[in-house]
Amino acid sequence: MTQGVYHKVLRTALLVVAFVLVFDSGIISPITKQLSDNTILYLAQGAGVFAQIEPNELNVITAELQRRENELDAREASLRTIEARDFGTGTNDYSTYILSIILFILTVLITVNYVLDWKRARILPI
Repeated sequence: MTQGVYHKVLRTALLVVAFVLVFDSGIISPITKQLSDNTILYLAQGAGVFAQIEPNELNVITAELQRRENELDAREASLRTIEARDFGTGTNDYSTYILSIILFILTVLITVNYVLDWKRARILPI
């Protein structure tokens, strides 16, 4: 049974996702997790666009509401940190979950592919 390009690409994708998952989860070093999180935040901030608008009554009211909302968000964040200290970490690392699911799917696909190839080779000898 020869290994085709598809098999090589599938195994390479599995290894790449596994390495990225190990890097993103911080298993080897917590610095890699921090680096991954900071990279995600940096890319998210880079997507913003800034423009200057002349102030009018509506803009002033909106700016005041935004300032109050930011204050409330800061208070809520401080309460979350207090609750996190009392009840555990409370952080959700969605990228690790997503990469874990992708890694599982790739593993299942490789296993199914090899089982089907084995059955085909057993039924139709070359």
